[in-house]
Amino acid sequence: METNYSSEDIAAAMSLQIYAHVYTSMATLWIYEYACSFQEEWTFLLQSRWTKVKGLYIATRFVPFLLSIVHLYVNFIPNENSAKCKVLNTVCSVLGQISVGFSEFFFLLRTYALWRHNRFVHIFILAFTPVAIIACVGTTYASIVTASYEASAIPGITGCYSNSNLFVSFLLFFIFELGLMCLTLLHAIQSWRMTNGRLYTILVKSNIFYYSCSMFLSAVNVFTSRYLHYQYHVIFQDYQSIILAILALRMHLHIWQIDQQSYNIDALVWTSLSDI
Repeated sequence: METNYSSEDIAAAMSLQIYAHVYTSMATLWIYEYACSFQEEWTFLLQSRWTKVKGLYIATRFVPFLLSIVHLYVNFIPNENSAKCKVLNTVCSVLGQISVGFSEFFFLLRTYALWRHNRFVHIFILAFTPVAIIACVGTTYASIVTASYEASAIPGITGCYSNSNLFVSFLLFFIFELGLMCLTLLHAIQSWRMTNGRLYTILVKSNIFYYSCSMFLSAVNVFTSRYLHYQYHVIFQDYQSIILAILALRMHLHIWQIDQQSYNIDALVWTSLSDI
C-alpha cells in the first residue's frame, strides 16, 4: 500500500538528508585536518612549555571531536523520541558554543596583548567581553528551550529537525567580532611605522584573517537563520565552530613555530659571537 506524503514532509526530509551530508563532511574535514597537522602538533605539545594557552589549545582540539560524534549520532541513528532529540541537539549547541568560545579566546588574548600599553582598551575588552558572552549564551538558551523537535514523517529518514532560531545570537556575535576587528586594525594603523617585527606582522595578519572569516560565517548564519526553512536554517551553525577551531589551532601552531625559529636564530648568533 502506497503512502502519499505532503510536499512539506518531502522538503523537510530532504533538508534532513542534506543536513546529515553537510555534518558528515564537517567530521571528515576535522579528521583530515588533524591527520595533516599531527606531526607538527605533537612536536608543539612535546616541546612547548605547559601554560594555560597550551591547555586551551588541547581543549580547542578535542571539543570538536565530541561535537562531531554527537552530530553523527543524531543524524544517522533512528530516533522518534522528540525529548531525546531535544537533549542531543542541546548538547550539540553547548559543545558548539564551547568550541567557538575556546577559539575566540586565542584571538581575544592576542588583541588584548596588542594593546598592552592602553589601559582604556583593556578595560573596554574586559567589560565588553562578558556582556557579549552572556548575551549570546542567553539568546541561544532561550531559543533552544522554546523550540520544538520532530522526527521525519517519512520512514527511513534519520535525524530530527527543529524550529529554533539563533538569528539574534549570530548577529550579536557578528557585532562582537566587528569590534575586535576594528581594535586590531586601529592598532595596526597606529603602529605600522614603529613596529616592523615579523612576529608582530604575522600576529596582526592572522587576527584580521580570523575575524574576517568569523564575520563572514556569522553573516551566513544570520542569513540562513532568518530566511531559510526546515533544517536548512541551522545547516552551517556548527560548521562555523569547526572552521574557527581549525583557524585558531593552525595559526597558533604557526606563530609558535615562527617564535621557535627566531629563538634558534638568536641562539645561533649568540653562540657564533661567543666563539669569536
